[in-house]
Amino acid sequence: MARTKPPPAPPPHAGLAETAMLFDLAPLDPQPQTLGTDGHRARMRTRLLTGGPDALADHEMLEMVLFLALPRRDTKPLGRTLLSVFGDFASVIAAPPADLMRIDGLGEAGTAALKLVQAAAHRLAKGQIRRQPILANWPQLTDYMLATLAHEKTEQCRVLYLDSANRLLADEILGRGTINHTPVYPREVIRRGLELHAVAFVLAHNHPSGTPHPSREDIVMTKALRAAAQTLGIELIDHLIVAGEEVVSFRQQGLLN
Repeated sequence: MARTKPPPAPPPHAGLAETAMLFDLAPLDPQPQTLGTDGHRARMRTRLLTGGPDALADHEMLEMVLFLALPRRDTKPLGRTLLSVFGDFASVIAAPPADLMRIDGLGEAGTAALKLVQAAAHRLAKGQIRRQPILANWPQLTDYMLATLAHEKTEQCRVLYLDSANRLLADEILGRGTINHTPVYPREVIRRGLELHAVAFVLAHNHPSGTPHPSREDIVMTKALRAAAQTLGIELIDHLIVAGEEVVSFRQQGLLN
């Protein structure tokens, strides 16, 4: 009967790292969680579950998100680093993956966790505006536009197509542009509306500069798009501009008359 050879013994003075390599073990965490971390995390979970999200500060929210992805690390310093670089919780989760990956210690797992939070926020806001007609759900619509566009670094144009009851059929990205310009092609907007059997739509785009006022080009393009859509029985209900934490409505500004 063949006998298997035992694994080789580590060298007499091998350290933990060398022993781990010899036996093909997972590498040791260079920053293992410190004593008391489990209790700290349990207390934060309790505060979240009993007091809701407002019970946690921005750095604590980030810490909780990150320790789900990086369970063996003390994620408190990492959360504070992210805030010092990007400013606030919303800006952190909205940051481009490439920018997040530059943060030492975050890695792919931490970056993916933050982008998952952003995706969940978008999906939740979108789900809320799907449940009832857009015109009866305007605060949720503006919240959705803020969640979707407020932190984009370049201009992005979106079209929300609606059915005969003003319920959302589709939310589609029409195009992405530069920091101050996105090309809009009325023919493409209308063609897609006809494919979806939409009877109305809302146009939305962001101003990364933070200036909420519509430009002359915005006004001219909107009027041309509205006129073209009307000839085919599709109504432009509004054009929204998102700038920072502000949403400007063309309809409210009297720019659709």
